[in-house]
Amino acid sequence: MRTQRQVVDYSLQKRAVLRDVHNGRVGTLEVCDASPYLKSAAHFHGEPTEERCPVCRRDNLTLVHYIYGDELKQSAGQARKLAELPVLAMTLREFQVFVVEVCRSCAWNHLTQQYMLGRDALNADELDRGEAVASSAAGRHRDFGSSSHRWEGRG
Repeated sequence: MRTQRQVVDYSLQKRAVLRDVHNGRVGTLEVCDASPYLKSAAHFHGEPTEERCPVCRRDNLTLVHYIYGDELKQSAGQARKLAELPVLAMTLREFQVFVVEVCRSCAWNHLTQQYMLGRDALNADELDRGEAVASSAAGRHRDFGSSSHRWEGRG
């Protein structure tokens, strides 16, 4: 996305956790602890991937995108579909996105990435074009739904 910035990738942390699981230093029950809310968010708002679960290897992982920001008010902390994020990025000045991968079979979950989105990253010309696109798309996306969340390190 054009306004994506301040990206933090947690792949090194994920590799360390998985190494500890595979070496027996950490039990699978400690890392396969997705809450019912997170599993529900994965079901209703998640984006399926082609990547197999690194713990159970039964199912593919699902990515859930949670949004936070002052302008979101009561919408903060909700899971959103990936397709909704560009519309929000053109509508709001700034908000943070947390991407959590979830296995719906064994309940593995891990924060994989976080980043900022929003109009603050655009210059004036891009902002004018973006507002026109966002206002026409906003009419099609009125009800975003909501989900609570919990994952390792957040919640």
